Amino acid sequence: MNLYKMNTRTTLILLAGLIFIFACNIPSTASNPTPDLFATLAAATPLSGESDNQAVVPAVPGGEPSGQIAYTCQVFKVTANNQICIINADGTGFRRLTTDNTKQHYYPSVAPDGKSVVYAAFREPNIYEIYEVEIASGSITQLTDRLGNLNGPEISPDGSTIVFKLSTANANELWLMNRDGSSPRKIQNATGWDPTWSPDGSLILFASDMEGAVQLFSISTDGSELKRISSLPAMRGRSDWSPDGQVIVTYSGQPWNRDVYIMNADGSNARMLSPTGGNSQGPSFSPDGQWVVFTSYFDRFGDDHGCEIYIMRVDGTDVRRVTNNDYCDYQPRWGP
Repeated sequence: MNLYKMNTRTTLILLAGLIFIFACNIPSTASNPTPDLFATLAAATPLSGESDNQAVVPAVPGGEPSGQIAYTCQVFKVTANNQICIINADGTGFRRLTTDNTKQHYYPSVAPDGKSVVYAAFREPNIYEIYEVEIASGSITQLTDRLGNLNGPEISPDGSTIVFKLSTANANELWLMNRDGSSPRKIQNATGWDPTWSPDGSLILFASDMEGAVQLFSISTDGSELKRISSLPAMRGRSDWSPDGQVIVTYSGQPWNRDVYIMNADGSNARMLSPTGGNSQGPSFSPDGQWVVFTSYFDRFGDDHGCEIYIMRVDGTDVRRVTNNDYCDYQPRWGP
């Protein structure tokens, strides 16, 4: 009887030891943070609104970035002489598209077919015109004529229409015009800036302070279906829709402490996407929806001329610097 008890006790001790050893070899979630950046940030970042929608997480293949990125390049280190530049997504093929050294050029956007770039440029006091430059030839066409202070042009997905912002003494208005600049008309029921088309061309996403603090809104081209999208603090504008229309990227934060955010298309499940500490802003999706381009100061934080163009995958990994200059590169928009 005593021998039986001793054997039982010994067996239990051995089993307990094996369980302890096995448990000690299980990876600790506390000491090994999850590699899933979306899960980490979703847990740490307050959601926008009260939606119960699941976060839309785009698939991230291992492919390399392609296409071209147009951006504002401050080659003379003076805002009044900003130029429009373009570069391949892999950092090759840099070109300056504008040639007038005496005027400000900004807010470029690549056409859906990848053959041209639209942008705004100074003409005379209180007058900025919208231009289109052919990438291959460098030929520039003026599309507007003294309509007012214009910026933020973007061509519709079907290539027929351009949306842009017109600034007046009292408001920032959203306008449309035909691709050739004809038939300019105001979009009713909305004031704002930084407009961008939904992938199907039915809606326009834009930033506005019409309800107080700046947030993102969407509206149809006829001025109906106005809807508030976001609920983030300290927003500014410059956002983009993913090619499949499922998610939106934007940026939020106080000066020199801004970050790129991603959210579902209805504004739910907003979470930080960019690494912190770079003052990241102005994001845009790649045409395949697998990358995001943005401006940041990761390598020269605090330097007014230190902003460069960076790209990252849609899960926030694989951050790469595309430009490397002693002047500021910003307002990137990705095209084919």
